[in-house]
Amino acid sequence: MKKTPKSRRPKDDYDDSPLTLAELRRMRPAREVVPEIVAAYEAGTLHVRGRPRGSNKTPVSLRLDNDVLAFFKSKGAGWQTRMGDVLKAVVEAAR
Repeated sequence: MKKTPKSRRPKDDYDDSPLTLAELRRMRPAREVVPEIVAAYEAGTLHVRGRPRGSNKTPVSLRLDNDVLAFFKSKGAGWQTRMGDVLKAVVEAAR
């Protein structure tokens, strides 16, 4: 009769981990692997998502005509920036 193979993971705190025991043993602290990122995080200069602190932009929600939105999106990535540039030009022209 064959014995069933033992789990590749230890039966402890990592029991629900998708990682194998070998993978867990290879893991190292972030400070050893990417010290520049850890230093930036600790200095408060690391920006993972969104705009940098102190940005002069405000998130808003607005409704646009479908054809206007389709036009800007059809030009590819960066459509929101282009739309902002157009609105900025209108503001400057009105001053």
